[in-house]
This record gives sequence, C-alpha cells and structure tokens, in this order.
Amino acid sequence: MACDAHVPKKAAALALLAAAGVALTCIPAAAKGPTYRQPAGAATGVRAVSAPGTPQLPGGLSALSWMVADAETGAVLAAKDPHRKLAPASTLKTLFAVTVLPKFRSGAVRRVSSADLAGVGAGSSVVGVQQGRSYTVADLWRGVFLRSGNDAVHVLAAMNGGWQATAHEMQQTARKLGAHDTTVKSPDGYDTPGQVSSAYDLTVFARAGLANDDFARYCGTARATFPGTGGTVPIENTNRLLSGSHGVTRYPGIIGVKNGYTSKAGNTLIAAARRNGRTVLVTVLNPQSQVANGVYKEAGSLLDWGFRAEGGAHPVGTLHAVRAAYDGPAPLRPVAAQVTGPEGRGGSPAPAALVLGAGGAGLASFGLSALLARWRRVPVPGGGRRRKGEGTG
Repeated sequence: MACDAHVPKKAAALALLAAAGVALTCIPAAAKGPTYRQPAGAATGVRAVSAPGTPQLPGGLSALSWMVADAETGAVLAAKDPHRKLAPASTLKTLFAVTVLPKFRSGAVRRVSSADLAGVGAGSSVVGVQQGRSYTVADLWRGVFLRSGNDAVHVLAAMNGGWQATAHEMQQTARKLGAHDTTVKSPDGYDTPGQVSSAYDLTVFARAGLANDDFARYCGTARATFPGTGGTVPIENTNRLLSGSHGVTRYPGIIGVKNGYTSKAGNTLIAAARRNGRTVLVTVLNPQSQVANGVYKEAGSLLDWGFRAEGGAHPVGTLHAVRAAYDGPAPLRPVAAQVTGPEGRGGSPAPAALVLGAGGAGLASFGLSALLARWRRVPVPGGGRRRKGEGTG
C-alpha cells in the first residue's frame, strides 16, 4: 500500500486487505495510484491490484486458498485468503526440509531400524525404505521430494532426534521465518488433529528452501533411482507439473517445489517456475472443482498470470521471509530444473548464501547471523556436519 495510507481512501483499502489476511508493507505510490480491489466476478477473499497493464486473474479458480508471489522480492502479487488455516498434506515437507536438510551430509549412511519406521501412518505414501538396509542421506531426501515418502521422513526425523523433537523444531523454524499460521503435529504432513498451515506460510517455506542448493536440486528432480531389492528402481516425482505425467504437461521453466494430498487436505501444491530471470511462486490449497488434475491446472494458470503481470502488478503484500542473494549480477540465481550437478551423483553442491530481505521484519527475533549459521557448514558433535544455511503425496 502507498506510504500515504493515512488518506481516508487508502486507509479503507488497507482495512480491506487486512480483513483478507494479506500481510502489508509500505510501497511507493504509483503516479496514478493503483486500486486495490476484489476483481469483478472473483470469489470472496480474492485481492489483487487494478492498474494499467495488469492482466485479469484467470477464471476457474476453485481453491479454498491460493497465493502468487515473486520469489526474488517477496512481493505478493495476488492472493485469496492467504492466511486461512488449512491441512497442508505433504507440502509441509518443505518446512521439514528447511529444518532438517542442513544437518546431515548427503553421503552419510543410515542403517534403518524398526524404531526408525515406527508410526508411519496407514495409507501413507512411501518410497520403499526397508528395515535392516542402509541408505545415504541423499537417497532419503530423494525419497522425500520425489515420492513424498513418509517412510523416508521418519528415518530422517529419527536421525534428527526423534519425531516429536523434529515437530517442535519445525514449529520453531516456522516462527523464525515469520510464518504464524502453521501448527506442526506430524512432520510428514500426515493428517493429524490440529495440524494446519496456510498458503502464505507454505510460500514462505518454499522461498526459504529454494535459497539452498540442495533443496533446489532435490525439489527440481523429475526422475531418479532409489535402492531396491537386487539393485536400484526408478522413481518419478509425484509433482506432475515437474514430471509431465498423468495427463499434465511439464510446465515451462518449472523448478519444483512440492505437492500433497490427504483426504482432509484435498490436493495441495507449491509450484515455482523461472523465466527470463524471474522466479514466480504459486501455492494452491484444496481446489473444489473436482476437475481431473485441477490443482495443477489452477497452479499453471496462476503461474502464467504471474509471468504476464511482470511490471504491471503492484504488490498487495510481502513475504516475511529471507531473500536469496548470490554472487554474480542476478539477485536470484537460476536453479536447475533437472539434476545436473553433484547432487545427481550423490554429492553435495556448494551452499548458497542467505540475506535478510526487505520484508524480513518477521526475522528480527531470529537474527541474521543465526539464520546464516543454520545454512553454513559447521562441525556437529558425533561426526555429522551442519550445512549452510500421503496418505500424503
């Protein structure tokens, strides 16, 4: 909203946005001030900007909540009920990865015990982790990101001190990132009473995750192999916008991030795509249309809108999260949609730097130095190394 928001009309607009649950920030007024409105024919709770050159939002959006944001600036370009608390399904695995991924070397090996796999929920999506077998950390993360394997999440959580300890740590991470709509009960996203998140928070988690090379490579991997009986077996990413499967065309420029499904959450998806130096993030929660592949169709149309709106859409809010900053001329370095670097060979890429963005007031209590320490590689007692920095499907 423009900085002269004390003007009565501007104050009224601010009140509308606040009622919709959109986080606001002070932005420079345009020469001909943009109008913040609910677009004609839009569902209740939708907020966007009417300004010269701004394209109309796509039709046919049935999701209970959604958001479109610019990953580099953190600007929220449009949203519907972004702070509505809903079951997240496996999109919550983004927060799990932001919390746990920096802690273990990709080449570290875990021999799986029965205790590691205890408590995997009935009907969970699994990648096929077997008791008594050994897996590298990279194997387990591919199981998490590609097959949404709750079994792999359970093993990594056991390595991290246990299920409840990991849930508690995820809750702390969410608060440190300024994500206040999320309550973590089950780190894998499995339907659990009281577990909720929001389109806003999930977008924050994905944005923070994409600033880490390991996260970006795992979530952008369409196909890989996983240890199986007598060798390895192929696995494909359940995110159909990324894998281009089950009647969905691979989205141009797609780089991830994570899909999910449970009977309570319905279909959920966080999608990121990069074109012409811009990365757009879209989160879509629980479409109601009952159309086949509806969550992918709605996310694709919102990604299209986000790229068309370049230079025309004025922000309606900001993400209280970190902004990626890298060496080189581009403030947000492109990440590979396919695994082409060391991760694809079981290695670990160099860590990426994180800095506090313009919308980072939500990180004030965390501290920039603490955030950077999470993503840097520092020794960990016991021989590990910290790295910088369905059921569910």
